[in-house]
Amino acid sequence: MSEAKTSFLDVNILDREFRVACPDDERGELLDAVKYLDLKMREIRDAGKIASVERIAIMAALNIAHELLTTRVGGGFDLAELKRRMQGMQATIDEALVDQDQLF
Repeated sequence: MSEAKTSFLDVNILDREFRVACPDDERGELLDAVKYLDLKMREIRDAGKIASVERIAIMAALNIAHELLTTRVGGGFDLAELKRRMQGMQATIDEALVDQDQLF
């Protein structure tokens, strides 16, 4: 089993630049996480109740942790089941497209 190459990536979160290590094959997911975290932190900052970047980061982390836990516990949905269903739908679509390609 080969290991993915790790590179450094410069990202911006709440107008601050950070350099993070990231396996090349996880770059897209990391950029999605950065975008999501930046959005959550901006929402908290723009609400105007918290000024400290450290407190904004902690509140964003708490909010994101809460979102994660509610999707894993009875109050949310089963993310793994959603992924399985989406993969099943994708397979069905792929099969239908193959049949359509054969018509032309």
